[in-house]
Amino acid sequence: RQDRRVRRSSQRCCSLNLLTQPLAQAQKISVFWAFLTAHRFLQSDRCKIKFVKNSMIIVGGGIGGLAAALACGLVGARPRVLERAANFSEVGAGIQLSPNVTRTLHAWGLAEELKGIGFEPRKLEAKDAQTGHVIGSLPLGQRSQEIYGAPYFTVHRADLHRLLLQKIKSSGLADLSLHCQVDEVIELDPMRVSVLQLATGVREVFETDAMVGADGLWSVTRQMVVPSTPPRVTGLLAYRALVPMQSIPEKLRLKDVNVWLGPRLHAVLYPVQGGDFLNMVIVVQGPLPSAMEEWDHAANKQDLEAAMGPAHPHLKELIGAAPAWRLWPLCDRAPMQGPHEMAKGRIALLGDAAHPMRPFLAQGAGMAIEDAAELAKSWSRKDMPVADRWNAYAHARWARNAQVQQRSIRNG
Repeated sequence: RQDRRVRRSSQRCCSLNLLTQPLAQAQKISVFWAFLTAHRFLQSDRCKIKFVKNSMIIVGGGIGGLAAALACGLVGARPRVLERAANFSEVGAGIQLSPNVTRTLHAWGLAEELKGIGFEPRKLEAKDAQTGHVIGSLPLGQRSQEIYGAPYFTVHRADLHRLLLQKIKSSGLADLSLHCQVDEVIELDPMRVSVLQLATGVREVFETDAMVGADGLWSVTRQMVVPSTPPRVTGLLAYRALVPMQSIPEKLRLKDVNVWLGPRLHAVLYPVQGGDFLNMVIVVQGPLPSAMEEWDHAANKQDLEAAMGPAHPHLKELIGAAPAWRLWPLCDRAPMQGPHEMAKGRIALLGDAAHPMRPFLAQGAGMAIEDAAELAKSWSRKDMPVADRWNAYAHARWARNAQVQQRSIRNG
């Protein structure tokens, strides 16, 4: 009896593998046999079927994925966000939200909430990292409101992520699934997405009209749209720290965005969380950690100081105030070459899954949020098939993202 159970389990696995080959690679399998195999697989006691009308599956529950869920939910979609982690959370450094981003967040009804988590700097000031001389200054604050009609905020990533998550939960605009990963995608109509529950090993199969890959730099979804290639290693390391403002000498407490520039050194410092903390990101060259896919690594100040070289005493004092440092190896991809890198059929890519970029223009999260807004606009075009909507989305976004990728490289 046990042998028979093993054989049945093996047959089911073989059937699933056969079914989930891309149809282009398995043209000898007719749609009839695909449906028949699917039916046999779905009878498994380890599989549950869920039907979600007029839905999309969004892979990844970071800032980009939640932004897409909120934006598309607001225009009538019923998204489901799949997140591999056991909890929705965000770690990392602060984010600068320029008016192109805050304007979009305001349009989603988040103006008051954003004001509650953000800090509005008066200006951006660039300094020579060795001499401390001011190289240039850009007024922000009221000027941003007057010229662009929206504020310039600095926020912590975790605060923005929590804001988006709370909005989705309170509005009920999207379904959220934790501790799961996409196991297979079956290219039928509607699409079938097999999702493995990591805690139990149970698979759920969702029917969906569309799919969005918002699963970041090391995206698995990306290989369904473009040939699978690893991200490009830049040779740069970003050291980051969050320091209570009260622990910094009063003369060095910041109310602005400070950028320190030097040979092989790019440091950005600004207040977050209402000015109670100072966010610091110091980009240098250095040896890469062994586990590149794990972007959050422990680091120490001695390695940072050695990589920085000579620096102004004020910058050194600010760095010395940080009790602990984390390390982020920077990777990107070459600037996009066309819309084919953002969508294929009923699968679209968003944010770092499509166009990871260096942080030197402070637009990584911003481009993901812009993507989400355009994705929702394209989704609302109900007179078009889903593949045509995603094609329109890709055509609307790729050139803008490529330009920001290129300028981010140049700024570094």
